[in-house]
Amino acid sequence: MRRLLLAALLFLSLGPVPGTLQRFPKIDLTERITVRPLRFAASDTGPLRFVRGWHLSSPHSYFGGFSSIAHIGPDRFQLVGDNGYWTRLTLNADGRALALRIHGLPTPDGRPRRKSMIDAEAMVFDPASGKTWIALEGINQIWRLDADLAAIESRRTLPGPPYWPGNSGPEAMARLADGRTVVFSEDADDDPRGREALLYAGDPAEPGPAPIRFFYDSRGKGLVSDAAPLPDGRILLVHRRLGFDPVFTTIVAIVDPADIGEDAVVRSRTIGRIPKPLAENYEGAAISVAQGRTWLWLVSDDNFNVWQRSLLLQYELVDLPPATAGSKKAAPE
Repeated sequence: MRRLLLAALLFLSLGPVPGTLQRFPKIDLTERITVRPLRFAASDTGPLRFVRGWHLSSPHSYFGGFSSIAHIGPDRFQLVGDNGYWTRLTLNADGRALALRIHGLPTPDGRPRRKSMIDAEAMVFDPASGKTWIALEGINQIWRLDADLAAIESRRTLPGPPYWPGNSGPEAMARLADGRTVVFSEDADDDPRGREALLYAGDPAEPGPAPIRFFYDSRGKGLVSDAAPLPDGRILLVHRRLGFDPVFTTIVAIVDPADIGEDAVVRSRTIGRIPKPLAENYEGAAISVAQGRTWLWLVSDDNFNVWQRSLLLQYELVDLPPATAGSKKAAPE
């Protein structure tokens, strides 16, 4: 009964269903954005310290639905939505928008755009080349795009059968410093060990050896919604758990890739959660480092619902817990 209730809540909260209010205006391609600072006090305690945040809105019909974020330069962000559109945004120190560009992702061989083909859920950006990797849930593929996000250079289907479910497939992706790539499913494989995940030895969009399969046990944190590599080599994971007050609880944790092995069960360590006044459906996470300080950026998916918001938050990560030997066996909370 509880699983049915949560499934119904997820259906009503995250998808376009009859009776829900959504933004379905006439098509408007105006590239304009309004950035409103959030009124929430900065925090100075705990590893996850809030710095500032903004509510983003635009008349552009395809702005929103953000499922991933990359910090591509000082005050510059690249956002990708599950509607298959990307946004590049530049903010100044005061949070005002200096530049905005919105465009659709390319499709293989110029095929017609369908939701199942362009449901982008995760992203990796390479600052050296400017190239971007996109994980697409509906078709279970990973694409590598050129620096202009205009052409698909390479693409690869996730291994199977069985393939990950079309609505519970690749949800989070992180590229490690040694070139390996980790891909977490949202809710694939009904296995008591956890949700299925993959570790690629190289470029996941190129033909190559089969990835290592492992299982991620979130231990009540909810479903993984994004991942980002930390400077110390570990991976930050963002989780989404559904409820009633608030609807979305966001829990941030750290996992050590040293624990990953074939069919291994990997667990994480919680470092904080987003407070109730800022609660939203956070699906994108990025890490940046400046002047010796580590910043976490979070973006929310408004699902194009009028009662949800596209929020961009900045946190500082301070005094993170050290990696512990055997963390996959006894990851402390």
